[in-house]
Amino acid sequence: MQQWARIAILGAMFVVAYLLILAWQKDYGHVDSKPQQTAAVVSHEVSADLPNGQTVATSSDVPQANIASQQTADATAPVSQQLISVKTDLYHLWINAKGGDIVRVELLNHDKNKDSDEPFVMLESDAKRTYVAQSGLIGLNGPDSSRGGRPAYEVEKASYSLADAKSVQGQDGKAEKVLSVPMVFKTADGVEIIKTFTFTQGQYPISVSHKIVNRSAHNWQGQMFGQLKRDNSDDPGKTDQGIFTLGTFLGGAWGSPEEHYNKLKFANFNEEKLNVEAKGGWVAIVQHYFVSAWVPGQLKLTQGNGQEYAAKLESRKSTDDMNIIGFTSPTINVPAGTAAEVDATFYSGPKIQSELKNLAVGLNQTVDYGWLWPIAKLLFLGLQFFHGLVGNWGWSIILLTVLVKLILWPLSAKSYRSMAKMRVIAPEMQRMKEEFGEDRMRFSQEMMALYKREQVNPLSGCLPLLLQMPIFLALYWVLMESVELRHAPWLGWIQDLSAMDPWFILPLLMGVTMFIQQSLNPQPADPMQAKVFKIMPIMFTVFMLFFPAGLVMYWIVNNSITILQQSLINKSVAKEREKRDDATPAN
Repeated sequence: MQQWARIAILGAMFVVAYLLILAWQKDYGHVDSKPQQTAAVVSHEVSADLPNGQTVATSSDVPQANIASQQTADATAPVSQQLISVKTDLYHLWINAKGGDIVRVELLNHDKNKDSDEPFVMLESDAKRTYVAQSGLIGLNGPDSSRGGRPAYEVEKASYSLADAKSVQGQDGKAEKVLSVPMVFKTADGVEIIKTFTFTQGQYPISVSHKIVNRSAHNWQGQMFGQLKRDNSDDPGKTDQGIFTLGTFLGGAWGSPEEHYNKLKFANFNEEKLNVEAKGGWVAIVQHYFVSAWVPGQLKLTQGNGQEYAAKLESRKSTDDMNIIGFTSPTINVPAGTAAEVDATFYSGPKIQSELKNLAVGLNQTVDYGWLWPIAKLLFLGLQFFHGLVGNWGWSIILLTVLVKLILWPLSAKSYRSMAKMRVIAPEMQRMKEEFGEDRMRFSQEMMALYKREQVNPLSGCLPLLLQMPIFLALYWVLMESVELRHAPWLGWIQDLSAMDPWFILPLLMGVTMFIQQSLNPQPADPMQAKVFKIMPIMFTVFMLFFPAGLVMYWIVNNSITILQQSLINKSVAKEREKRDDATPAN
């Protein structure tokens, strides 16, 4: 029985490593990048502080409207390169006046690399990478379906900032700075389309609305679309993450009130293409720590309240192998002399669960904690709580570890007490083995009688590890997926808890604590098992060399508390045994 307990413990330890490897490769399957075959098309020189955008409109860029006679776009239409700069406290982005696409987004509160002065770039369109957010109006009268190509919007100025924002009362009653960037397109027959981007200070969601004012003599008909277009380039967020970049998912995602969260690899955009109609749905492109998403909004007709519309969610590959995922609204009819407004929300930024949850059902699940998400969410809430107290994620991990150990203390105490008794009775078991070694049946009977008499469970040694395994794995996903811990410092040489220890000090400390902990456990009677157990601290030290520093810190603190707990229990059991042995002759 003891031998099987040893094997179970050993197997459980290897299972931890195996599950992590599986998680890297399978659950978060890496998509190999393909070299971009076509260079960015630049129509003319732009100023040095603006990106060179790829703005040629092709038939594959714009989704097909659900009408019988679809107008085709002219791919040879002239290209406009007028870019509008918008800078808030969170964003610096550029909008192309031709089509009104967002062609570049810089996140001002997130650096490109640790200690870098450059902001993290979410969207861009140049020779290196194509990743843009497109939106517009298609259909019978939609300007984005015109033979002349994407509409060229008129703008008041080329640069906007929070200095242009207006103070409005928010839903909580507090004043908010709201920045509106209007763009106007007028048709020859008297239809005016006002495309407006609305930014709110301190918030990542951007409202994108289209107001159709029909002053013509005919009805206007069209549909709003919003989509993300991306090439197959690597995830820029993984460059400083070392070996753990293998575990990041890069691809599409979508959700609805019925199916909250679904992942879709770029390779499957055609074969397993998305084609779902949903009210309250969303589409996104997910990468490490960050996400871009479109959330369909409301349709408001003249003298009517806004109504949520059912949008068609779709994915496809363009002719130049671009990955496109987006939505299309139902057909909008605007009678002559009336107006209508249709909108959607665009999000491009860090995967902050509280903000994403408020945008759409399931969008917060893009922070993908894997199959252990219930435990991971509890751990993250604990980390958030302690971070609110101490203001440092490293100390928060330590405090969380202490809390977890305190919660598990009663269960682990029973296990460690049983292991301590195994350690005490080890000499007696060795004597029994020598006495009944040839008679296996008798030896087993005597050993079971000894276990019963001493109230020892040989399998109890598995319990602490079995309890720690899911917590360990869940915390791994928390460290890997929570953007709050990206580039988060602790102290001294640990300046990024989500990356490995640059000096390998923490993994070595972990190996030492694991060795000390093993010395407190009863040693295997089998010589081969004893050798394997001696090697385990070395093996796990090597594993931990490449783990996030925050995870190694958790394991060190966990082992240290376990050493303290086992030492106290071992001393208590040894004293109880001595008292019993001293009392036995007197009886």
